[in-house]
Amino acid sequence: MIEIKDLNKSYHMGSNSLHVLKGIDFSVKEGEMVSIMGSSGSGKSTFLNILGMLDEADSGSYTLDGKPIKNLNEKVAAKYRNQFLGFIFQSFNLINYKSALDNVAMPLYYQGVKRAERMEKALHYLEKVGLAQWATHLPNELSGGQKQRVAIARALASDPKVLLADEPTGALDTQTSYEVMELIQNINDEGKTILLVTHEDDIAHMTKRIVNLKDGLIIDDSNVTQVRASVAKNKHLQSKQTSNV
Repeated sequence: MIEIKDLNKSYHMGSNSLHVLKGIDFSVKEGEMVSIMGSSGSGKSTFLNILGMLDEADSGSYTLDGKPIKNLNEKVAAKYRNQFLGFIFQSFNLINYKSALDNVAMPLYYQGVKRAERMEKALHYLEKVGLAQWATHLPNELSGGQKQRVAIARALASDPKVLLADEPTGALDTQTSYEVMELIQNINDEGKTILLVTHEDDIAHMTKRIVNLKDGLIIDDSNVTQVRASVAKNKHLQSKQTSNV
């Protein structure tokens, strides 16, 4: 699904050059669920931007679902993003003056899908994330967890090949984080390929593979035993109940 070879990226600031990615080799098979970890300055944000076609590498190759991602103009890049990728952000990135239903339908609008079909599909994905009854509500009427579920529904609406989740639990409390991860795991169980950037070790272990970046290099890439979010959520609830006794 994703094949990256010898990826390099530098940023030039005056006479200085900062080499951010230093020959990354990375691949993801269809249906995998991979977390990318690394401290600030490790290169993970730059790496995610290149994966998301929001930035381009200086050298090396990036192939997504058999298509080389190279020298794309913004129109083609936007088309590919809409066709291949679904994005989930820490800050949700919902449009405040549009309902949950309209937010979910937005990617379909850019695909040229007619309104009636857009609304039908958007409602389907809101049902999938358990929020059909909130379809007419604005984002400021939703909790953080509900906003992230709307964002997940929006990411799924165009049926992308890959979901890119950038710190999807970063703005949520522990219980809500586990509920969101339970939903993301269920989506992966259905066969969707998911890449998730996180700095939280417990969240990373809810994926099936952890890639660690440091100073622009992959220093570790390991398959892990996946922790089911539903189990972690129940343990957290039991711990809270015990502490309240």
